[in-house]
Amino acid sequence: MEKEIKKENRTQLITSIVTVLLVVTALSYLTLLKSQRTLSHPARFYEQNEISPENGIELPVKWGDKVAMMMESGVIDGSKLPYDTSNGNLVINSQNSQAMLNMLWAFGLGNKNPILENGPMMDPRYGRAGNFASTGGWTLARGNAMTHYSMHKFITLTQEQQELVERVAKNIYRPCCDNSTYFPDCNHGMAMLGLLELMASQGATESEMYKTALQVNIFWFPDQYEVVRTFIVSQNIDWNAVDPKKILGVEYSSASGFQNVLSQAQPQEKKNGTSCGI
Repeated sequence: MEKEIKKENRTQLITSIVTVLLVVTALSYLTLLKSQRTLSHPARFYEQNEISPENGIELPVKWGDKVAMMMESGVIDGSKLPYDTSNGNLVINSQNSQAMLNMLWAFGLGNKNPILENGPMMDPRYGRAGNFASTGGWTLARGNAMTHYSMHKFITLTQEQQELVERVAKNIYRPCCDNSTYFPDCNHGMAMLGLLELMASQGATESEMYKTALQVNIFWFPDQYEVVRTFIVSQNIDWNAVDPKKILGVEYSSASGFQNVLSQAQPQEKKNGTSCGI
């Protein structure tokens, strides 16, 4: 009888241990799933209506007649790229961010500007301007992309506006490259250049340009800025108190800067890189 009681106690003990292990394992698994969902859906990571709201962000800039001009010039082939004909302020969200990227890419590529004609894109050290991702990769035009490169006067900036664009462009980076917007060798750089030109032509201030550029970059690189924001907050710094210009600079937004942040941050789920193509 005593042996049977001891045997029953051992059985209960083993059962209890197994139950505890199963509970711990389940909780760990649920925690991992929660972490993965957070990383996979930036809208859940950012507070709603703060950085990357679900309904998007209205930008302080309008297309006006610029879309029609791009279609007429052929820098955009209307049969290849759907476009928004509304005349209100541009709105970027997670659903239209790629289309917005392509439209601004076309504008930055085609609009005549000294940055494209006299800047790093034309530096002989880097070969011909047509060899970059932002030029050779543009396949939505009528004809060759380089027949549209800085060829169309969609807007003409004043000297003051041009200086503003150049100053801001030199301070805005993207996590896919180590070049600033002043050297728009990829689609994101060329699109950002187009956005800065549009904003300057419509009277935006320097601070408005940095704020808008960061909002747009977050939609174009949600995974990367998710890591950057996590890192900044981990340093007991209020994300909303950091100057957008600082976040857009080399320290956080260049490819090398982002990798440095990533190396200091907590291990993250591996993400696919953002493409610099159509």
